[in-house]
Amino acid sequence: MARSTLSGNRFRRGFTIVEMIIVMTIISIILSLAIPIYQKSLVRARESVLKNNLFTMRTVIDEYTYDKQKAPQDLRDLVDAGYLRSIPVDPMTGRADTWRTVQEDSLASVNQTEPGIYDVKSGSDQKSLEGTPYAEW
Repeated sequence: MARSTLSGNRFRRGFTIVEMIIVMTIISIILSLAIPIYQKSLVRARESVLKNNLFTMRTVIDEYTYDKQKAPQDLRDLVDAGYLRSIPVDPMTGRADTWRTVQEDSLASVNQTEPGIYDVKSGSDQKSLEGTPYAEW
């Protein structure tokens, strides 16, 4: 609400301090509601990427195991054999070298002399929005 006053031959336009305080208060209330929603959506997006990365890596581990008749010894084996272009980044830690690998039991392995990786999990120690640790996914 612009106010104009006539002082001599000049017009003055502007907002009063009260109007500015009201506008700033409304903006701060809107921001205080929007920021937590935005932050939660970022976490949901990272969780979705984590689920997709885990699904892809587990599928590739299974394909490698069936094709080579032995489980990979390291995630790098999947890249070297051409099953992955590169080891994906763990979105919860922001690094590709923090994945926790789970070794198969030697009695249940395809090649019993050389057990390898049969599962992969996130290396993060944080908890998801659902309350479960990412390391258990």
